[in-house]
Amino acid sequence: MQIQPQPNTANGPLGETLRPVLGARALNRALLARQLLLQRADMPVEDALAHLVGMQAQSPNPPYFGLWTRLRGFRHEDLSRLLLDRRAVRIALMRSTIHLVTARDSLILRPLMQSVYERGLSGSYGRRLTGLDLEAVAAAGRILVEKQPLTLGELGKLLREQWPDREPAALANAVRALVPLVQVPPRGIWGDGGQAAHTSAEAWLGQSLASAPSLEETILRYLAAFGPATVKDMQVWSGLTRLRETIDRLRPSLTVYRSEDGSELFDVPGAPLPAPDTPAPPRFLGEFDNMLLSYADRTRILADEYRPLVFTENGIIRSTILIDGFVRGIWRIVRQRRTATLVIEPFEPLSGEDCEALAEEGRGLLDFAAADADVRDIQFVSPEPRSQL
Repeated sequence: MQIQPQPNTANGPLGETLRPVLGARALNRALLARQLLLQRADMPVEDALAHLVGMQAQSPNPPYFGLWTRLRGFRHEDLSRLLLDRRAVRIALMRSTIHLVTARDSLILRPLMQSVYERGLSGSYGRRLTGLDLEAVAAAGRILVEKQPLTLGELGKLLREQWPDREPAALANAVRALVPLVQVPPRGIWGDGGQAAHTSAEAWLGQSLASAPSLEETILRYLAAFGPATVKDMQVWSGLTRLRETIDRLRPSLTVYRSEDGSELFDVPGAPLPAPDTPAPPRFLGEFDNMLLSYADRTRILADEYRPLVFTENGIIRSTILIDGFVRGIWRIVRQRRTATLVIEPFEPLSGEDCEALAEEGRGLLDFAAADADVRDIQFVSPEPRSQL
């Protein structure tokens, strides 16, 4: 069943047109549907990456978990092959963080996010780069990484040979901000390792960045994958500012709702909006999943009281479990010799039915993540009393 609220044309105070109100559960079910989490999708991996507008990927393995929980029959090699064939890349984009995206999207999104890079560079390294010809640094850095992929540490040391009075990290990050750097395999390949080595997107893909990428189209894609959403949500997801002007241009073509606190929620017409009571199966999300990072108000999926249990002080966003569509705990896989144990830590006591369904899903996760283990086990950790959290 799907609800399609119709705009209420009755006028409120001061002649304002009233909009349908969407509560947290309605927003939750819309998010789950658009994130392919109400049921696994039969979709090629490349198409899924495009639909999701990429996946946050500071660590190599979380995108594999994210795709396993969203796509029916997903295999490690399905993603690894895309990276090896250069049809997908790891590149810093939204919020200036590493994302796994299609090759096409890297060329479109990277120029759109340029202001995010520049703002971050100024905030972190501005004083250490004062008086420096940044274009010259970028040009020198491009030559170096296109000659041979380099880690940022290696790049900084080589650049310091030309600018000996400057800090290597500042020089390397100036290049990162001004040159579109992709991380090359084996980084990001399941079961492989190595530090993140970079070259330019143009050299790796043999194509130029998009000359006139559409911010409006990107916002519409965000709404299709994450909406309905506020302007603040869009800004949190992207790292961009002043998006109100863009939304005002798009407004005539958008559906507009209101949240329970009265904020405007924008959406693309015809996007899935399931009924709030639509059943939601248990799901395992990997670290840094974009569902937890793409909103100013995260209560559509994560209760405020649980946020400190998921977002750590050192910047890690833990792997989480979804029960009835909402974050209700965290998980990890512990390897000891030939044994793999899935450790599930609920934040609150779970019903027997929820534990059984979660364990069934967890067995599939272990088969996917630890197929080489002789013994695969699941351990539930009893939640601590709420007064101790």
